[in-house]
Amino acid sequence: MAGEGRKRRILVVEDEDNIAIALDFLMTREGYEHDRVANGSEALARIRAMHPDLVLLDVMLPEVSGYEICQDVRLDPTLNDVKVLMMTARGSAIERRKGMALGADGFITKPFELKELRDEVRRLLGPGEAEGRPAGAG
Repeated sequence: MAGEGRKRRILVVEDEDNIAIALDFLMTREGYEHDRVANGSEALARIRAMHPDLVLLDVMLPEVSGYEICQDVRLDPTLNDVKVLMMTARGSAIERRKGMALGADGFITKPFELKELRDEVRRLLGPGEAEGRPAGAG
């Protein structure tokens, strides 16, 4: 079925290897194309180069915070269609409000269950490649 569309692309911006490995497992199993950067200073350039459908963005990163990256993505009109899902271990209501105010499309608290993350990714991207049929089919 050629031409049904490309795989959804996700960029993971996460400095903790153990979390990145779990995210890699989930993204592979769900059938998404994905890549990873481990520090904030590389993130924006990679987002612009890759133009992912979704950025899984850790709040606490070396060099540049996830909040700054989210804000920069939202200030770049060429990235209007990029969804941002922020992840943080500090899951207070204040943190959530700050992320959403800066333009995040979703916010998830670590540690999270993979099902919770999968559901949030599907909410933001719509039906994934893993389902194997177009939205509305059925």
